[in-house]
Amino acid sequence: MKTVLLIEDDTVLRENTAELLELSDYEVITAANGQIGLEVAKDKNPDIIICDIMMPILDGYGVLEGLSKDNSTKFIPFIFLSAKTERQDVRKGMNMGADDYITKPFNEDEILSAIESRIAKAAILKEERELALNDSTNPEEQLRTINDLKNFFDDNGTIFNYSKGDIIYKEGNNSNYVYLILKGVVKCYKFDEKGKELTTALHKEDDLFGYTSFTQNIPYRETATALGELKMVGVAKNELKDILDQNHKVALEVIQLLTDDITGVKDQLLQMAYSSVQRKTASTIIRFAEKINSKPEDPIKISRNDLASVAGIATETLIRTLSDFKKKGLIEMEGRNIKVINLQELQDIY
Repeated sequence: MKTVLLIEDDTVLRENTAELLELSDYEVITAANGQIGLEVAKDKNPDIIICDIMMPILDGYGVLEGLSKDNSTKFIPFIFLSAKTERQDVRKGMNMGADDYITKPFNEDEILSAIESRIAKAAILKEERELALNDSTNPEEQLRTINDLKNFFDDNGTIFNYSKGDIIYKEGNNSNYVYLILKGVVKCYKFDEKGKELTTALHKEDDLFGYTSFTQNIPYRETATALGELKMVGVAKNELKDILDQNHKVALEVIQLLTDDITGVKDQLLQMAYSSVQRKTASTIIRFAEKINSKPEDPIKISRNDLASVAGIATETLIRTLSDFKKKGLIEMEGRNIKVINLQELQDIY
């Protein structure tokens, strides 16, 4: 049985999360603040640590720093669990060496999937470290995680700026670059045989996108456009391929990223195929809120056509559903802008 150390100062959240993990066959050790958690980690050497950030005595950043300085704990998988959702907070945590960053509120599948994958990854890395003791290491292999790769983009990529409505690339263009979004949102879409626009993906700040194949010269399969002011950095595909060839650990992370993308597309297709109009509309509003804003309750400045395209329903049907949501007090509408009033009820519909 794998052991999880849960460091969380909120008593209710700590107890509820511990119960959830115990029901999933994990042995759970809890700590009410960072100082206690750091001492327990050194004493018990758990298989994985889940830690809040904002805590008394010693915060989550201090815990991670303390673990990283101790040879007995520096390789324990570490997941931040925090209500801090700003990009700079996430990047700060990942830059310090965290393996994952889960924002509150979270769902059961999200935390269990993160724990399972990070424990598996730690086992793989442990095997590699043991092999490295008996073999020569590659001095060029410096990038280990997706966050390291994003930092490489920041430091070495070409800057691209776009205004609202600008096309970044068109379907059929040569796929010369892979991009990291620094600010803004990108919409990817295709046209069906009747000329109807179908949104295939939304990419937000800190997302990588634009990859079709890292080994073959396959053109872009969709068109990408800026939904507002957009700033990105791009790395040429051939340069990125060389990086992945030399940094096998980050190549595994990219494989996981591609797997997550495929899972997301499947979920979207199932949603479009089988969900009711109200569920499609509610989930689409939530998706846009998550992509465009740091807080879902902030206004969403997006056209109804884009909402309808992502939801896979007719614009007229979407407008009727939005009117119904407005009457129920779930949203407010001012022209093209939508503001979420009751996020919980929208999530319940979803």
